Amino acid sequence: MNQTPNTSANTGRRHAVHGFEGLRQLVERGTVTTVLLAVPDMQGRLKGKRIGATHFLDHIAAGGAEMCAYVLATDVDMRPLDGFALASFDTGYGDMGLLPDPEAVYQLAWMPRSALVFADAIGHDGQPVGVAPRQILWQQLTRLAHRGIIAQVGLETEFVLCHDGNTDAEEAGHRGIQPLTGGNLDYALNHPRAMRRYVEDLEECLAGVGRPIEAIKTEGAPGQIEVTFPYGDPMAAADTHLLFKHAARTIAEGLGMAPTFMAAPMTGVGSGCHIHLSLTGDGIPLFAETDGKMPELTRYAIAGLLDVLPHLALMYAPTPNSYKRLVPGTFAPVNFTWGRDNRTCAVRVVGHGDNLHLEVRLPGANANPYLALAAVLAAVQYGLDHKLEPPRPCIGNAFDWAGATPVPGSLEEALAALQTSPLPPSDLLTAAGVAHYINAARHEIAAHRMAVNDFDLRREFATA
Repeated sequence: MNQTPNTSANTGRRHAVHGFEGLRQLVERGTVTTVLLAVPDMQGRLKGKRIGATHFLDHIAAGGAEMCAYVLATDVDMRPLDGFALASFDTGYGDMGLLPDPEAVYQLAWMPRSALVFADAIGHDGQPVGVAPRQILWQQLTRLAHRGIIAQVGLETEFVLCHDGNTDAEEAGHRGIQPLTGGNLDYALNHPRAMRRYVEDLEECLAGVGRPIEAIKTEGAPGQIEVTFPYGDPMAAADTHLLFKHAARTIAEGLGMAPTFMAAPMTGVGSGCHIHLSLTGDGIPLFAETDGKMPELTRYAIAGLLDVLPHLALMYAPTPNSYKRLVPGTFAPVNFTWGRDNRTCAVRVVGHGDNLHLEVRLPGANANPYLALAAVLAAVQYGLDHKLEPPRPCIGNAFDWAGATPVPGSLEEALAALQTSPLPPSDLLTAAGVAHYINAARHEIAAHRMAVNDFDLRREFATA
């Protein structure tokens, strides 16, 4: 998908759909009776509370609410884990504040009489919680703003839609769940009725929430769908991604389906979350070509991505499953290369003239969009700071490109790479923030190391 940067768009921090005054009008008309106050967790999921809409407007909108801080210090199973300074048994698992964002208010088209309000996590000192994903991305946007630069991004994500994911399937560990469709439906325009209905409902609901899809298509793997969103502000793009996943799951459940955003949902199948990126300054596209030549800033940005992203894989490939996608044959990169319109590279240069932009193909569908975007923007700024020059572009199959740095092969390798990053910790996270996400990775590694899976049983049950 070739996304086109909108160089004339309003690219402030966020784009409001309904502020609190707009929400009050909806409440007074009886259109909205419930507010979902939500904060993105470490895994990129929405966590929060259902609050009566009138109570929210009268008491929460200005004063905020509270939530146990362990929401930002757990694994995917929401287990309380040790080693986190933010929340632990030693700290008594206290609360953190939730400050509603008046510029991130959405009337949900897929839940009747409901609105969702994003919140920022606030510590007891009144300051933003530094390890919160939204705050990590906001730090990078602030650093860019100090340079007089605005980033625009477009996210392009894939997922696999499966048959019934009911309680029985969950209790069985989702074994035996089958994709909704078979065969290769890449770029198909004739779809089975069930797939067509799901796609139409998803399009309608996201348009109804003020976040219309730019394009949607079925992909090459059975049941796989790719959704592309328009260019815009990075924070709004990350918020939209979480709204989209919430809608995708809610709509699927109503139709007896189940989407999965695993990076590698099946052997040999990969689902990515590609980041399309451009930069502007004073309304001028900074990546724009002149006479077919890329400007210095574009080269510096590419070089920064290639130099730094090998060390930040924890931020865009957070689980062991992430690395089962980053293998040959899944259209995912296996090394840090760049090239013109080359889908085998980690960084693909797309477009021409004013519309030239970069596509970072490393994140999987399971990536937390706030963290992945923060890692990309930090790497770009490192390249700008040091005026790095990239290696020669890859022509042909990047999988076989000699001398390129390989992507980490496991979460263990990614953990080790973070600790040798050339990027100062303060340029992405505080020292405490680095320790926070390193601790999370160690817990994830330990959980997988002890688990006996289906492959173990097939491989050794009768042969050991």
